[in-house]
Amino acid sequence: MPTSKYLPEVRERATRLALEARRDPETRNGAIARIAEQTNVNKEALRNWVKKAEAANLPVETEDVQARIRRLEKENRELRKSNDILRSATAFFGKAEFDRLQK
Repeated sequence: MPTSKYLPEVRERATRLALEARRDPETRNGAIARIAEQTNVNKEALRNWVKKAEAANLPVETEDVQARIRRLEKENRELRKSNDILRSATAFFGKAEFDRLQK
């Protein structure tokens, strides 16, 4: 059994990106060549992977997409809270420093 030159993660990611790009009429032309260059994958290898995926009608998104979205939304909320706290602290200490310099 021949071993693949590319890691399965690279193959899956490149295939998913190419399939998504081919769905959009604005990015369809040259999608395989562009994605192959971006992911450092041979253009013909990517073309074969995409052809097989399209023939099998495989889902483009993995099942853990919803979990990833939830995780990123939670992280986004936490970062917004941190930014609000930092803004408040900056305003408080900036005003205190300004008041100190005025005296």
